[in-house]
Amino acid sequence: MRSFFYIVTALIVIGLAFWAYQENYKTQAALDRTEDLQTAIGQARSRLATLKAEWAYLNRPDRLRELADINYDRLGLLPLAPEQFGKTDQIAYPALNSNFVITDPVDVSSSEELQ
Repeated sequence: MRSFFYIVTALIVIGLAFWAYQENYKTQAALDRTEDLQTAIGQARSRLATLKAEWAYLNRPDRLRELADINYDRLGLLPLAPEQFGKTDQIAYPALNSNFVITDPVDVSSSEELQ
């Protein structure tokens, strides 16, 4: 009986060692994937910073003004003036149509029913 107990214990130890070995490799693979993702995120942030700097450089007001002046004949662009803007009370909103009456409203203010 004692030898059976030793054999079962040895098999359990071998099984646990095999399981730990597999888990170690899975963990190492996950860490490698995480490191690769962190590297990719860093590169993407670097590219984004470069693109933001380029966008800011290309959208300089003096540069855009020069481009508008150079291409005035073709584009017909004029500088913005305050009188070109309207007021919100001048907007013609469509009249309310009685065909779109809500007949069966739903009360969504109670968050207890949603949970």
